[in-house]
Amino acid sequence: MAAVPVTPAASKDPVEAPRTLEQFLAQQREIDLLRFITCGSVDDGKSTLIGRLLHDTRQVFDDQLSAVATDSRRWGTTGEVPDLALLVDGLQAEREQGITIDVAYRYFQTPRRKFIVADCPGHEQYTRNMATGASTADAAVVLVDAEKGVRIQTRRHTHIVSLLGVQNVILAVNKMDRINFDKARFEAIAGEFVAYAHRLGVNNVEVIPCAALLGVNVVNRGAQTPWYTGRTLLEALEGIEVGRAEGLKELRFPIQLVSRPDANFRGYAGTVASGEISVGDSVLALPSRRTSKVREITTADGPLDKAYTHQAVTVVLEDEIDLSRGDVLVHPDHRPTLARTFDANLIWMGEAPLLPGKRYEFKIGHRYVKGLVDSIQHRIDVNDLSTREAEALDLNGLARVRIALEEPVAVDDYKLSRATGSFIIIDLLHFGTVGAGMVIAPTQTARTSSDVVWQPTRVTAAIRANQKSQRPAVVWFTGLSGSGKSTIANALEQALVQRGHHSYLLDGDNVRHGLNKDLDFSEAGRNENIRRIGEVSALFVDAGLIVITAFISPFRSDRNNIRERLGDDKFVEVYLSTSLEECERRDPKGLYVKARSGQIREFTGIDSPYEPPVAPQLTIDTSKLEIGAAVDQILRYLENKGFLHQADPGL
Repeated sequence: MAAVPVTPAASKDPVEAPRTLEQFLAQQREIDLLRFITCGSVDDGKSTLIGRLLHDTRQVFDDQLSAVATDSRRWGTTGEVPDLALLVDGLQAEREQGITIDVAYRYFQTPRRKFIVADCPGHEQYTRNMATGASTADAAVVLVDAEKGVRIQTRRHTHIVSLLGVQNVILAVNKMDRINFDKARFEAIAGEFVAYAHRLGVNNVEVIPCAALLGVNVVNRGAQTPWYTGRTLLEALEGIEVGRAEGLKELRFPIQLVSRPDANFRGYAGTVASGEISVGDSVLALPSRRTSKVREITTADGPLDKAYTHQAVTVVLEDEIDLSRGDVLVHPDHRPTLARTFDANLIWMGEAPLLPGKRYEFKIGHRYVKGLVDSIQHRIDVNDLSTREAEALDLNGLARVRIALEEPVAVDDYKLSRATGSFIIIDLLHFGTVGAGMVIAPTQTARTSSDVVWQPTRVTAAIRANQKSQRPAVVWFTGLSGSGKSTIANALEQALVQRGHHSYLLDGDNVRHGLNKDLDFSEAGRNENIRRIGEVSALFVDAGLIVITAFISPFRSDRNNIRERLGDDKFVEVYLSTSLEECERRDPKGLYVKARSGQIREFTGIDSPYEPPVAPQLTIDTSKLEIGAAVDQILRYLENKGFLHQADPGL
């Protein structure tokens, strides 16, 4: 199993071969690295193109070639010609379907440059994988099938490439052999794509006609295109000048790890995202705004006086200020914006749509903060780049949005800093990544402006609660329509009042007559309905009341958000587990009949899901338990947990 050595012939201009080990090592240190991706629509030949690059630059082992020949006969994807895509598509599912599913990274080298290439899937379902590959790329090779031309996924990938700040784009018009290397067809595709890229602000575009399967204009020039006088794909990749000096010049050092191996050492490990940091520098920690000076900079190879962009180091400060993972060290005179709200470009990757107002977790650098998408300012149509209003954003949607976080974070414009200008969105229900965003500019909104603070009062929540001889909480009833929520909630409040306790019942129908009458029954409307109820409940709990709610509240994440908002000790979840069949049999409001006949759409239990609680405090099946017995069970729980206690004269 011997690797075929790299030959200088792979490059147009030969490079003198080193004669000694020292010369070889020195030459290797001088060779820079280019990260690029291949993207475009499914079946445009991305994997084949990379396989051709690897093969023609002689990066493939003999046994790998033999395996490819054998697999090509087995899968039968390219007839008698070895399918070089199999060098990249390693998953069995990829080989069976002839498509790329996950991002595959490959490394290769020519005498002039080292390359890391990410083979990104073209299918719409895997757009998130493509965005992941593009997030660290210096250049993008966008492929177009010469027969099919520019398609929607070509435009979507190009748009994502531009949003992620990749300014070097090569359009490879592939499969030219299928159109007999027609120059006019090539020029038409090139003109359409370049015009689209220019509208996105991507001006550095090079267009190359090629046939990856035959090796035309990939590494070696093809005789089939005598009318083409430009560079081959490899020559173009070798010639890209990566603007590493561009971007933010100021220090940004996001802390990835607090290193404390023993009681005598406390260091902050991370990678210098931009700028430089020296021993003796004054530094400001964000978001705490505490200052200190750099005492030491250490690495695995020993101490340094100074560290630069992309260096991984551990910084030791003179003062033991409180710092943790996710904080950012900067120079005091060149600080980023500390913001709770900011505008951003967003790529939505979730199967469920993005809903403004729904609570998510945001990861910015190494910091995790909860927050929400405050509003969708406009959705972007990738076909014509027009903007449109939208109340939600579906899978693969692109939009400009306003983000509102619960805590301030240090952010920069993404164009200046990828490290402090990008973020991902995590769904709190299944902890999957559902979105990726690029910061445009910080903003202020009335909802979360840093100028709006909670005004403390002399009469505290504890005093109000003690006055009422109770520990305030929300008793949250959830269950299908007809399960008995309103009936039991009413009976419970009556029992509490008879015992001298103070309460308030929030019923679903009553709330929609006033506070929430502007909301519809779409998923977004129902989500906002529950969010507002949660906020009102929190105010009533602060007033010392025992709040009783009666809402279907079908989504587990909505209920969990309120539990988190109030705290476990103030949220009692009561699940009425009565079956759909029994609820439909009762049908006290005639809603199930209307839903079954199509008069009501998105009705919970019929054509909209209900997510039962995972660990409710109480579960009651009203088909088996009478109302009085159910109320007694809830009262016993409240008594045993100390919610219905006597007043403390000390307060």
